Amino acid sequence: MTPKRPNKRPVRIGRWPDGGGAVLLATCLTFLLAGCGTTESANAGAAATPTPQPQIQLLPLGGAPIPVVVEVVATPALRQRGLMFREELAPGHGMLFVFPTSAPLSFWMRNTLIALDILFIEEGGRIVRIHQNTTPHSEAPLPSDAPARFVLEVPGGWTALVGIREGDQADLGPLATHPAS
Repeated sequence: MTPKRPNKRPVRIGRWPDGGGAVLLATCLTFLLAGCGTTESANAGAAATPTPQPQIQLLPLGGAPIPVVVEVVATPALRQRGLMFREELAPGHGMLFVFPTSAPLSFWMRNTLIALDILFIEEGGRIVRIHQNTTPHSEAPLPSDAPARFVLEVPGGWTALVGIREGDQADLGPLATHPAS
């Protein structure tokens, strides 16, 4: 027999009588995600080191290598979104689309707010097609015209500015073997 607890409310398991459980849970999660402040206070004097972004090299025929800092997208959902809704893309930066296999590809500019240069790159790194200064929001197909495994999107007009043409090479480094789904 369980003894009665005089003048005490019954203990409720799994319920918050005042409805404040959600607030308490959110507060606890905030502290957990923030590391309870210990990491920040312990490292207050240390400078934060940003995570290095991947970089590839574009190799114009007879010219110096041109570095491009890239965001890598290798899943169907990320590839579908791409650079849609972005308002800017800095020169020397781009998005590298990685596909699981080489195939003829086609892109469009639906929901893309900025002009882009789109470079289709074959498995071996050769740039097989460039669509320069694409039209924002256009749904016109922009085909590769040849099998490609990678697509690089950079700011519109940038490839002409730095002298990249079809037939030039792209050195993708370790990204050439990046897994894709």
